[in-house]
Amino acid sequence: MNRIGIDLGGTKIEAILLSSTNKVVERTRIPTNQQDGYEAIIERIINLTKKVRSKAKQECSIGICTPGALDMETGILKNSNTVCLIGKPIKTDLENALNCSV
Repeated sequence: MNRIGIDLGGTKIEAILLSSTNKVVERTRIPTNQQDGYEAIIERIINLTKKVRSKAKQECSIGICTPGALDMETGILKNSNTVCLIGKPIKTDLENALNCSV
């Protein structure tokens, strides 16, 4: 199974697609533009993930990392350096938009 990793930082969002043998298939980076707010960042992640996923020849698992802590009971992000993400249901919003587990 291919895997997609998303690195969500304060200044950039990077996505990587790895093959089942852990070879890099695709890697791309865009600015976070956190001044645009939560919804804009979510949209950027969704678009970037769809772009990278289009290069996969099979289903992918998707993981995301970002500074901060995710409350596993509520799915709410806490203590993020990207302030507009604090208190937001990032996991749920991405799963709903991408129609898969994140």
